[in-house]
Amino acid sequence: MKTDTAPHVFPALVLLLSLAGLDQTILSTALPAIAAELHAQRSASWVFSAYLVASTVVIPLYGKLADRLGPRSLLLLAGGLFTAGSLACAASTSLPMLVAARALQGLGGGGLMTLALLAVAALHRPEDRARPQGLLGAAYGLATMLGPLIGGVLVQQLSWRWTLLLPVPMVLLALLVLARSRFGQPSGRAQKLDLAGAALLAATLVCLLLSTRDGVVGSATGWGLLAIAATLGLSFALVERRAADPLIPFTLFRDGGFSAAALASTCCGTALFASVVFLPLYLQAALHLSPVASALHLLPQMLCLTVAASACGRALRRGVPVRTLGLAGAAAMTLSFGALVMALHHAPHTAWLFSLAVVPLGVGLGLLFPVLTVVSQRSVAPQHVGVATATPLMLRALGGALGVSALGAVLSHGMSASPLPAVDALAVHLQAVFALAALVSVLALAAAAALPRRVPPRQGHRDRAAAGLSTRCP
Repeated sequence: MKTDTAPHVFPALVLLLSLAGLDQTILSTALPAIAAELHAQRSASWVFSAYLVASTVVIPLYGKLADRLGPRSLLLLAGGLFTAGSLACAASTSLPMLVAARALQGLGGGGLMTLALLAVAALHRPEDRARPQGLLGAAYGLATMLGPLIGGVLVQQLSWRWTLLLPVPMVLLALLVLARSRFGQPSGRAQKLDLAGAALLAATLVCLLLSTRDGVVGSATGWGLLAIAATLGLSFALVERRAADPLIPFTLFRDGGFSAAALASTCCGTALFASVVFLPLYLQAALHLSPVASALHLLPQMLCLTVAASACGRALRRGVPVRTLGLAGAAAMTLSFGALVMALHHAPHTAWLFSLAVVPLGVGLGLLFPVLTVVSQRSVAPQHVGVATATPLMLRALGGALGVSALGAVLSHGMSASPLPAVDALAVHLQAVFALAALVSVLALAAAAALPRRVPPRQGHRDRAAAGLSTRCP
């Protein structure tokens, strides 16, 4: 379905998605300054976790509501929450106040990530979505990796508060554009919203994410949170089976393409955040680079992700097999982590080698982001496009949070038991971290092999094809 709307709506969507991705990582280099000013050295990581938890738990709810109300009105709501949270963050005078404001910001940020992709589905016909979704995927990845660099510059030159004020005028500009446009009309369905399912899923995700925080992993508290999450997750599954209109219909996973895209999205989250978190850590702690200089070494990855995502959109439009693109992307990710292991082993003090090693990772993520979005949206009936878009996004965020926490626990355990000097121990045990990330990429490779060879036709067209009618598939 295509609607008449202003040509500048898509740039506004790119801007909103980029800002939401930026805020996932922009404070990573600002945490020491925040901890010093607010006298909260031991709890400053909650500032990072609050946004991640809040943005993740609301993704499926936004997806479900978008199927009913359309993405435009919800984008305005999410943008308003994001702006209010950003202003509250900048005005915070204590850590609890800042954490609460970051959670509010995350409630809006989770919606911006989901709804921008859904707005593309409302603006473009299915066969025309690949290129804009490729550009959105590139924008998200680029913004996520630029976060530490921008945060480092702002902290060094101004104040950590500017990292939180930066998005406000740009969000307001994008919201003004959307408010004057029309697209994505409500479906008119009036079924009761699955509030019980939403509450149980949110509680499950909160417990899962909290169990992965520093100092909690492997402790009695961490195991307790995992047990609670498992209990809540089982309750969620039981509620969803009985709900008239479930928040996440499990029937979606009966489609092999959708299930493969969901698994690959989870692996992509781990791969993306493993590079964003652990490589700058090594460059700063072992090679003594500044936060800005370490972030610059990720620049080749950022550029390759952007170029590859744009090229992938064009390739999908020309009919290049989906499975081929997915396999190429996952293989490139695996190659990249293998190259990082080799660089740490043979040339641990040569910074430019790390910049070269992450080039295939940028290419791989750039290929996979648009492929997985297109497959997810085209594998389901039109009334489920919202939740089908949101579910892989939620899993990507979970993959990033849980995967990086697990890898961080491996690194921490290895460092604490190592007889080597700190710098040498970091190089040795980061090899294990990146080797595990390579195994995750191999899992993504297996998932990519299960993707459909071609972009699936819309489900309404499948019915026509079964009746012997022709179906045009790009």
